[in-house]
Amino acid sequence: MITNAAAKAASAQPRAYKLFDAGGLFLFVAPTGTKSWRLKYRWRGREKLLTIGRFPELNIAQARMRREEAKALLADNVDPAAGAGSKSDTIEQLARAWIAHNRSSWSPSHAADVVGSLERDVLPAIGGRPVEEVAPRELLAVLQAVEARGCAPTAQRLRQRLSEIYAFGIAQGRASADPAAKLGAAMRDAPPSTPHPALTDIGECRALVAACAKVAARPMTQLASRFLALTAVRLDAVRGARWSEIEDIDGDAPLWRVPAARMKLARAKKGEERFDHLVPLSPAAIAVLREARRIARGDGLIFPGRTRSAPIGEGAIRELYIRAGFAGRHVPHGWRSSFSTILNEQLGEEWRSAIDRALAHSPKDKVEAAYNRAQLLDRRRALLERWAALLTA
Repeated sequence: MITNAAAKAASAQPRAYKLFDAGGLFLFVAPTGTKSWRLKYRWRGREKLLTIGRFPELNIAQARMRREEAKALLADNVDPAAGAGSKSDTIEQLARAWIAHNRSSWSPSHAADVVGSLERDVLPAIGGRPVEEVAPRELLAVLQAVEARGCAPTAQRLRQRLSEIYAFGIAQGRASADPAAKLGAAMRDAPPSTPHPALTDIGECRALVAACAKVAARPMTQLASRFLALTAVRLDAVRGARWSEIEDIDGDAPLWRVPAARMKLARAKKGEERFDHLVPLSPAAIAVLREARRIARGDGLIFPGRTRSAPIGEGAIRELYIRAGFAGRHVPHGWRSSFSTILNEQLGEEWRSAIDRALAHSPKDKVEAAYNRAQLLDRRRALLERWAALLTA
């Protein structure tokens, strides 16, 4: 592995030589003393060489970043040597490089959304155009075509992504301006988002729980619905819940540790245990778990579907609420709004932080988020036990 110090110390010799890093990246030192980063790779069975940039204008960290971008392009069946790093970059080449640079920090679903939107609405229209030749009016025409389909929010997101692509290009010397930056003034405003239907009266919440109990449905669907209501977590967390995540089930402080990998987090946080979400379990929630264990013994999924190896269906609980007579009034995600609205109204401002933590909401203040790591578990346990008492009264 090369360090910046080693690259700096590499002196000219009568014959050119190479200092190898990893993944095909090396520093080429010419007899003149010129040092350039190069990448050896294979494209369609043939070995090729890509010059990434010169040292010291490009340090080792930047060269490695370019290497990873090139490999991501190869994974997308794009030759990284096709205009890379030059003023002749096309929109598609720059977009692919931006995607490669950011992909590791995106969740798979977000990456699919970003790539899909660009491949559907942008690249077919202007992907082959040189970056420096695309005028604002051309980008606006692309975005207005999306608006014409009745997709104003999608058009707004596309404008932001195009602006980020150009900012990336400017930082790398592959673009000189951002023609997407001010297009918002000529675009339609996105309509306000529609919140999930949710009951915000505790009497109605109890009525829904009672109505569901009378519907003929699979026991696991009934139990998963009840557990979702009692814990106020996201639906995917309940569907993927495993017995190995439950701690101290017979003790005084039972806990559900939802792994960060299954939480709604930035991809970089998903592999770290410190971002696990801790859910104190009320006696009512423990009763649900014991009934689930009685019905389906095992050490895998808590709420298995019909095949036991897969969770209950994604729409099973929503369908239960429809059959219970609450169509359009409440959905599975609505329990989070019910929990927050009702408890904030009952308990007031001093409990807001505990309520937000119980919902796995990060503090909006980034400084507070970085330094305040208090889990507030005792207060959250009190909250969830109070919520269970309200819901099952």
